[in-house]
Amino acid sequence: MSVPSPAISPLANHAFVKMNGAGNEIVVVDMRNDARPISAADARAVAAPAGAPYDQLMALYPPRTPGTDAFIRIYNNDGSEAGACGNGMRCVASRVAGATGKSSLLFETKSGLLSCVRNADGSFTVDMGAPRFKWNEIPLAEEFRDTRAIELQIGPIDKPVLHSPSVVSMGNPHAIFWVDDVDAYDLHRFGPLLENHPIFPDRANITLAHIVSRDHIVIRTWERGAGLTRACGSAACATAVAAARLKRTGRKVRVTLPGGELVIEWRERDDHVLMTGPAEFEFEGTFDPALFEKVAP
Repeated sequence: MSVPSPAISPLANHAFVKMNGAGNEIVVVDMRNDARPISAADARAVAAPAGAPYDQLMALYPPRTPGTDAFIRIYNNDGSEAGACGNGMRCVASRVAGATGKSSLLFETKSGLLSCVRNADGSFTVDMGAPRFKWNEIPLAEEFRDTRAIELQIGPIDKPVLHSPSVVSMGNPHAIFWVDDVDAYDLHRFGPLLENHPIFPDRANITLAHIVSRDHIVIRTWERGAGLTRACGSAACATAVAAARLKRTGRKVRVTLPGGELVIEWRERDDHVLMTGPAEFEFEGTFDPALFEKVAP
């Protein structure tokens, strides 16, 4: 009796584009002519050194909602799916705008609809929607009435290393620890512990943030499912919102990340968060089928 051959990955011999958004490493694949789903194992295979290592893989699928340009599935490099990736959305918008000539685009993700606009200077602005603050929307494992600061710490009880983070959802959960120097902490060590803390049932993005002035914040982020990253757009948005909630900044700030800068505005009229920044092309290629030979069907 013959043994059936394993299914060929939809990414085998498929074209891709490698980009970055403020240092956030992004791979974009257009699946609109081949709508087969990408498995977690496929996503991990692409992230391997022999593939195209990335922070997020952005897969474009045919629109599900009339009037949208594509449905976007977002994968972290551990194969898990993310609900939002602002830097990745700018990269997607850059590719679609370049192909269609459109300056205004509308995409759908598992977290909802996101509009993107190409600006005159070549940057892109993504409307990330309204933040969520309720404990069960973030979500947290237990109730906190005030999510501007929750009871969570790393280190000794009487002298914690990190403590009292602000928490917020930008389509994915974020915890922001306020510090005087974002480089003074071993985020590679603390990040995994905090990402997987029991208080976060869906895990969380962990950010260290230093408020420089009323309109400038510096951050470093351990990204859920991706690890230490040079940029995380949704973390920049979450941090800007959290700082404004604490009255420590205004509603429009410049956020400096290891990979670059973003401008974040928490718009007062509708509470939507607007993120403006670059989308840079690096190279394009085709996935070698050998990447997926050991991927389980």
